[in-house]
Parts: sequence; structure tokens; C-alpha cells
Amino acid sequence: MKQIICLHSLTPEQIQQLEKAAPGYEFIVKNKKDLSPELIQNAEVFLGWSKTIAETALQENSNLKWVQTWSAGVDTLPLERLREKGILLTNASGVHAIPLSESIFAMMLSFPRQIHAAVRNQMQNKWDSTLSAPGLTTLGEINGKTLVIAGVGEIGRETARLAKAFGMRVIGVRRSDKPEPNVDRMYTLDGLHEALGQADYIVNVLPLTNETRHIFNASAWNAAKNGAVFINVGRGPTVDTNALIEALNQGRIGGAALDVFEEEPLPAEHPLWSMEQVVITPHIAGDNDRYAERVIEIFTENLKAYVQGQKPPRNLVDYERMY
Repeated sequence: MKQIICLHSLTPEQIQQLEKAAPGYEFIVKNKKDLSPELIQNAEVFLGWSKTIAETALQENSNLKWVQTWSAGVDTLPLERLREKGILLTNASGVHAIPLSESIFAMMLSFPRQIHAAVRNQMQNKWDSTLSAPGLTTLGEINGKTLVIAGVGEIGRETARLAKAFGMRVIGVRRSDKPEPNVDRMYTLDGLHEALGQADYIVNVLPLTNETRHIFNASAWNAAKNGAVFINVGRGPTVDTNALIEALNQGRIGGAALDVFEEEPLPAEHPLWSMEQVVITPHIAGDNDRYAERVIEIFTENLKAYVQGQKPPRNLVDYERMY
């Protein structure tokens, strides 16, 4: 019997849902540590991926034909080897739109309202109504401010929708300058610096590709509007961290909220930890209690097409673009 291996826990109801979508397939739900080489080699489909199974799954005599990742990003997968073997790759793009956009606004609102400064004062039993955090010396609001969203996909669209509800002007940056609802102006990546020059707030949700690695570098910070706040929930290596620290120290960037980093976990001695104008979360902005439900929804739709001999209709990764 053809086998589908899931590396993440599923409820009995979710397993039944998948079995109904793919009759004749055996579903094996196991931790990656409990998989034998024989099971890995025999599996035709993986739901989830792990570096520890890569060598066995990508051997010449393996049965692997399709990988549905549990994550939206695929930059850590062996893309070239997957492409060489002709393996279909789909990601979980779309599952993060709500939790990530809500995280973005939690971070964004903390700066004009100086919530991060108040929390630090609370830890010291300190009453200080001036809340004079570095880079942001007065209380403000986001209404009427300009938000630049770098990477207008599912997350960017939802972020733009919420931004409009807050009365913000929205500028988008992505590969295509095709218009989007709730985006006042769209730039291609070539126009990033021009867009940054207008931004009060910058949100990065770009995927990591050869084109976007260190796209937020010293030149980008020099082009940015003085005092802009930077929020990164995309990919850590899209940012030159040293250049960001320098821009923060010099006040060119007024503050930063960072969920992802070039090096994770962020080392305890890293200077970002002690910067008062920086908010740090440990790569959790996209997590929530409905994550598995949304991944299974995508996988089920793709699985129904796959067993009919069709390509998965949702989130098929373009190996050339790396997303």
C-alpha cells in the first residue's frame, strides 16, 4: 500500500479527513526519531520535513514524489536536490495570515503607545509617565501614518487590510507591481528604497531568496525615513543585522520589533537584547492554536488533486523563485 508519513501530531478527526481524501493510502503519523530507513524510503508523500530524514528520503531508490511542508518558508530545504528528483513541493503559505498580522500590529502599536517602555519600567517598580524610550520620545498614534509592507502575499494582504482600518496609508513592495486592494501604491523590489523613504513603519514579510538576502542593508537604512520603526516577521537573513544595529544606534531607525534573526536562538550576549528601542520575540509570531487545522485544510485540498494524478493546486513551490 502507498504510504503517506506525517511528522506532526494529528487528531483522529484529521486523520479520518485525510483518509477520506486519499483512499488506498496508508497514513503513518510518527515522530522523525521513530522512523526507520525502510519507512522513509517507502513513503510517497511527506507531510512535514526534517533534515534528519533528508539523506534517506532523497536516495535514488526512494519512492518520494511529494513533500507538503508544515511551514510557509522553504529556504531550509534541499531545494536543488528536490528539484533534481522531480519532487513536488508545496508549502503552508496562508496559515500565518491572521496570527502574523495580529502580531505585527501588537508590535507596531507598542511603539507609539510606548508599551515596551512601560513594561520595562514595571519590571523595576518604576512609575514614569514620560515613557521616554530611545528614538521615540512622545506618545503618538498610527492613524495617518505610512506603512510599507515588503512582501505583499497572504500575510501582507491581511496586514494591509488591518492598516486601512487604523487609518494608515499603505505602500507595498514585491516582485510584481500589480495593484492590490488596501494598498495605495505598489512597488517592485527595485523600488524598495523609494518606498522606505516614505515609511513611518516598515514591515518585512519577504521570503528568503538569493534576491532578498540582506536586502535590508546599510543602503536600505540610509534610504529610509528618519525615525521609522522596523518590524521583521519574515526571514532573519533578509536583514543585515550589523547594519540594523548601527542604524538603531545612530537613530536613523527609531525602533525595531524582531521575531526572526540571522542566528537563532539569538545569543545571550547579542547587543540587540539590551537595546531599549528593540522588542524581541523568539520566532513565535506565526504560532497559534489553529495552525494544524489550517495546514490540514491546505494538505487535504492538495491531496484530493494528487490522488487524481493532478498537480497540487495550492502553494506549489517554484524552484526558480525559491517560494
